[in-house]
Amino acid sequence: MNKVFGTSGDRCGWPQAMLFDLDGTLIDSVADIATSVNLLLAKENLVSLSVDEVRAMIGNGMAKLVERAFKARGIDLEGDGLIDMTGRMMDIYKDHLTEETVLLESAEDMLRAYSAAGIRIAVVTNKPEAFSRRILEHFGLGDVVNCVVGGDTGPERKPAPDMLLHAAAELDLHASRAMMVGDSPADIGAAIAAGMVSVAVRGGYTNVPVDELGADVVVDSLKDLPAAIEKLKEPA
Repeated sequence: MNKVFGTSGDRCGWPQAMLFDLDGTLIDSVADIATSVNLLLAKENLVSLSVDEVRAMIGNGMAKLVERAFKARGIDLEGDGLIDMTGRMMDIYKDHLTEETVLLESAEDMLRAYSAAGIRIAVVTNKPEAFSRRILEHFGLGDVVNCVVGGDTGPERKPAPDMLLHAAAELDLHASRAMMVGDSPADIGAAIAAGMVSVAVRGGYTNVPVDELGADVVVDSLKDLPAAIEKLKEPA
Protein backbone atom coordinates (compact mmCIF):
# COMPACT_ATOMS: atom_id res chain seq x y z
CA MET A 1 0.00 0.00 0.00
CA ASN A 2 1.22 3.50 -0.82
CA LYS A 3 1.59 5.10 2.60
CA VAL A 4 0.83 8.56 1.21
CA PHE A 5 -2.35 8.00 -0.73
CA GLY A 6 -3.80 4.74 0.55
CA THR A 7 -4.94 1.89 -1.63
CA SER A 8 -6.65 4.11 -4.16
CA GLY A 9 -3.51 6.03 -5.12
CA ASP A 10 -5.71 9.14 -5.20
CA ARG A 11 -3.56 12.27 -4.99
CA CYS A 12 -6.50 14.65 -4.72
CA GLY A 13 -7.21 16.23 -1.37
CA TRP A 14 -4.01 15.12 0.34
CA PRO A 15 -3.09 15.87 3.05
CA GLN A 16 -6.33 16.14 4.96
CA ALA A 17 -4.43 16.72 8.19
CA MET A 18 -1.03 18.05 9.18
CA LEU A 19 0.55 17.01 12.46
CA PHE A 20 3.26 19.28 13.85
CA ASP A 21 5.81 18.78 16.57
CA LEU A 22 6.08 21.81 18.88
CA ASP A 23 9.58 22.39 20.29
CA GLY A 24 12.09 22.99 17.52
CA THR A 25 9.41 22.84 14.82
CA LEU A 26 6.83 25.52 15.62
CA ILE A 27 8.62 27.24 18.52
CA ASP A 28 12.13 27.88 19.78
CA SER A 29 11.71 27.17 23.48
CA VAL A 30 15.24 26.21 24.47
CA ALA A 31 15.96 29.41 26.42
CA ASP A 32 13.00 28.91 28.76
CA ILE A 33 13.71 25.21 29.11
CA ALA A 34 17.37 25.92 29.94
CA THR A 35 16.35 28.51 32.53
CA SER A 36 14.06 25.97 34.19
CA VAL A 37 16.62 23.17 34.10
CA ASN A 38 19.24 25.40 35.68
CA LEU A 39 16.88 26.58 38.40
CA LEU A 40 16.27 22.92 39.22
CA LEU A 41 19.98 22.14 39.25
CA ALA A 42 20.68 25.18 41.43
CA LYS A 43 18.26 23.89 44.05
CA GLU A 44 20.46 20.80 44.22
CA ASN A 45 23.67 22.88 44.36
CA LEU A 46 24.70 21.67 40.91
CA VAL A 47 26.50 23.66 38.21
CA SER A 48 24.34 25.12 35.44
CA LEU A 49 24.24 23.76 31.90
CA SER A 50 24.73 25.88 28.79
CA VAL A 51 21.83 26.49 26.44
CA ASP A 52 23.53 24.35 23.81
CA GLU A 53 23.89 21.50 26.30
CA VAL A 54 20.19 21.69 27.14
CA ARG A 55 19.27 21.91 23.45
CA ALA A 56 20.90 18.53 22.89
CA MET A 57 18.77 17.02 25.70
CA ILE A 58 15.36 18.03 24.32
CA GLY A 59 13.11 15.67 22.42
CA ASN A 60 11.88 12.69 24.44
CA GLY A 61 9.76 14.25 27.15
CA MET A 62 10.27 15.99 30.47
CA ALA A 63 11.50 12.98 32.44
CA LYS A 64 14.17 12.18 29.87
CA LEU A 65 15.28 15.82 29.88
CA VAL A 66 15.66 15.78 33.66
CA GLU A 67 17.45 12.44 33.55
CA ARG A 68 19.91 13.74 30.97
CA ALA A 69 20.51 17.00 32.84
CA PHE A 70 21.43 15.22 36.07
CA LYS A 71 23.44 12.62 34.17
CA ALA A 72 25.53 15.49 32.78
CA ARG A 73 26.33 16.40 36.38
CA GLY A 74 27.28 12.86 37.33
CA ILE A 75 24.00 11.87 38.96
CA ASP A 76 21.94 8.89 37.79
CA LEU A 77 18.25 9.44 38.45
CA GLU A 78 15.77 6.58 38.23
CA GLY A 79 12.58 5.30 39.77
CA ASP A 80 10.99 7.47 42.45
CA GLY A 81 13.94 9.86 42.42
CA LEU A 82 13.40 10.64 38.75
CA ILE A 83 9.65 10.95 39.22
CA ASP A 84 10.13 13.38 42.10
CA MET A 85 12.69 15.51 40.25
CA THR A 86 10.55 15.57 37.10
CA GLY A 87 7.66 16.87 39.20
CA ARG A 88 9.89 19.62 40.53
CA MET A 89 10.95 20.49 37.00
CA MET A 90 7.30 20.74 35.96
CA ASP A 91 6.57 23.11 38.84
CA ILE A 92 9.44 25.35 37.77
CA TYR A 93 8.85 25.26 34.02
CA LYS A 94 5.15 26.11 34.28
CA ASP A 95 6.20 29.59 35.40
CA HIS A 96 8.66 30.06 32.50
CA LEU A 97 6.76 28.72 29.49
CA THR A 98 6.75 31.85 27.37
CA GLU A 99 9.29 34.30 28.79
CA GLU A 100 11.79 33.86 25.96
CA THR A 101 10.06 31.30 23.76
CA VAL A 102 9.34 32.52 20.21
CA LEU A 103 7.52 31.24 17.16
CA LEU A 104 9.79 29.93 14.44
CA GLU A 105 9.81 31.44 10.96
CA SER A 106 6.50 31.06 9.07
CA ALA A 107 4.94 28.92 11.83
CA GLU A 108 1.85 31.08 12.28
CA ASP A 109 1.51 31.77 8.56
CA MET A 110 1.58 28.07 7.67
CA LEU A 111 -0.82 26.99 10.40
CA ARG A 112 -3.33 29.67 9.50
CA ALA A 113 -3.02 29.15 5.74
CA TYR A 114 -3.54 25.40 5.91
CA SER A 115 -6.32 25.69 8.45
CA ALA A 116 -8.08 28.21 6.21
CA ALA A 117 -7.71 25.73 3.34
CA GLY A 118 -9.69 23.17 5.32
CA ILE A 119 -6.79 21.01 6.45
CA ARG A 120 -7.04 19.75 10.02
CA ILE A 121 -4.15 20.81 12.25
CA ALA A 122 -2.76 18.83 15.17
CA VAL A 123 0.17 19.43 17.49
CA VAL A 124 1.81 16.19 18.60
CA THR A 125 4.53 16.78 21.17
CA ASN A 126 6.28 15.00 24.01
CA LYS A 127 5.81 18.21 26.04
CA PRO A 128 2.94 17.96 28.58
CA GLU A 129 -0.41 18.69 26.96
CA ALA A 130 -1.45 21.52 29.31
CA PHE A 131 1.86 23.32 28.79
CA SER A 132 1.53 22.91 25.02
CA ARG A 133 -1.99 24.35 25.02
CA ARG A 134 -0.86 27.33 27.12
CA ILE A 135 1.94 28.08 24.68
CA LEU A 136 -0.36 27.83 21.67
CA GLU A 137 -2.88 30.12 23.34
CA HIS A 138 -0.10 32.57 24.24
CA PHE A 139 0.73 32.91 20.56
CA GLY A 140 -2.93 33.13 19.55
CA LEU A 141 -2.93 29.78 17.76
CA GLY A 142 -5.48 27.90 19.81
CA ASP A 143 -8.19 28.64 17.26
CA VAL A 144 -6.37 26.94 14.36
CA VAL A 145 -5.25 23.77 16.16
CA ASN A 146 -7.91 21.07 16.12
CA CYS A 147 -6.10 18.55 18.30
CA VAL A 148 -3.24 18.59 20.83
CA VAL A 149 -1.58 15.34 21.89
CA GLY A 150 1.01 15.79 24.62
CA GLY A 151 3.46 13.54 26.36
CA ASP A 152 1.00 12.94 29.19
CA THR A 153 -2.15 12.62 27.07
CA GLY A 154 -2.00 8.84 27.27
CA PRO A 155 -0.49 7.20 24.18
CA GLU A 156 3.11 6.00 24.30
CA ARG A 157 5.44 8.87 23.46
CA LYS A 158 7.28 9.42 20.20
CA PRO A 159 9.22 7.71 18.62
CA ALA A 160 6.48 5.12 19.15
CA PRO A 161 3.69 5.64 16.59
CA ASP A 162 0.89 5.80 19.16
CA MET A 163 0.63 9.58 19.54
CA LEU A 164 0.40 10.12 15.78
CA LEU A 165 -2.19 7.39 15.38
CA HIS A 166 -4.13 8.86 18.31
CA ALA A 167 -4.15 12.28 16.65
CA ALA A 168 -5.30 10.81 13.34
CA ALA A 169 -8.11 8.98 15.13
CA GLU A 170 -9.13 12.17 16.95
CA LEU A 171 -9.34 13.86 13.56
CA ASP A 172 -11.30 10.88 12.19
CA LEU A 173 -8.71 10.14 9.53
CA HIS A 174 -6.54 7.21 8.49
CA ALA A 175 -2.83 7.81 9.01
CA SER A 176 -2.31 7.72 5.23
CA ARG A 177 -4.36 10.92 4.90
CA ALA A 178 -2.09 12.88 7.24
CA MET A 179 1.52 14.01 7.34
CA MET A 180 3.94 14.66 10.21
CA VAL A 181 6.18 17.73 10.34
CA GLY A 182 9.01 17.63 12.86
CA ASP A 183 12.67 18.24 13.55
CA SER A 184 13.94 15.28 15.55
CA PRO A 185 14.53 11.51 15.43
CA ALA A 186 11.50 11.05 17.70
CA ASP A 187 9.21 12.84 15.23
CA ILE A 188 10.38 11.11 12.09
CA GLY A 189 10.75 7.75 13.81
CA ALA A 190 7.15 7.98 15.00
CA ALA A 191 5.95 8.86 11.50
CA ILE A 192 7.81 5.94 9.96
CA ALA A 193 6.40 3.57 12.58
CA ALA A 194 2.89 4.92 11.93
CA GLY A 195 3.20 4.57 8.15
CA MET A 196 2.75 8.32 7.84
CA VAL A 197 4.52 10.67 5.44
CA SER A 198 6.98 12.97 7.18
CA VAL A 199 8.73 16.26 6.54
CA ALA A 200 11.81 17.18 8.58
CA VAL A 201 12.64 20.83 9.22
CA ARG A 202 16.23 21.94 9.60
CA GLY A 203 17.41 23.97 12.58
CA GLY A 204 15.53 22.18 15.33
CA TYR A 205 16.59 20.01 18.25
CA THR A 206 18.36 16.93 16.95
CA ASN A 207 21.69 15.21 17.52
CA VAL A 208 21.29 13.33 14.25
CA PRO A 209 21.87 15.15 10.95
CA VAL A 210 18.45 16.06 9.55
CA ASP A 211 19.17 14.39 6.23
CA GLU A 212 19.76 11.11 8.07
CA LEU A 213 16.46 11.06 9.96
CA GLY A 214 14.65 9.18 7.21
CA ALA A 215 12.01 11.80 6.42
CA ASP A 216 10.31 11.74 3.03
CA VAL A 217 11.31 15.37 2.45
CA VAL A 218 13.66 17.76 4.27
CA VAL A 219 12.99 21.51 4.23
CA ASP A 220 15.03 24.48 5.40
CA SER A 221 12.02 26.28 6.89
CA LEU A 222 8.29 25.87 7.38
CA LYS A 223 7.80 28.34 4.53
CA ASP A 224 8.98 25.53 2.23
CA LEU A 225 6.06 23.25 3.17
CA PRO A 226 3.90 24.07 0.13
CA ALA A 227 6.69 23.03 -2.23
CA ALA A 228 7.36 19.92 -0.16
CA ILE A 229 3.71 18.87 -0.32
CA GLU A 230 3.62 19.33 -4.09
CA LYS A 231 6.75 17.19 -4.37
CA LEU A 232 5.13 14.48 -2.28
CA LYS A 233 2.09 14.50 -4.55
CA GLU A 234 4.16 13.82 -7.66
CA PRO A 235 3.84 10.34 -9.20
CA ALA A 236 6.51 7.90 -8.04
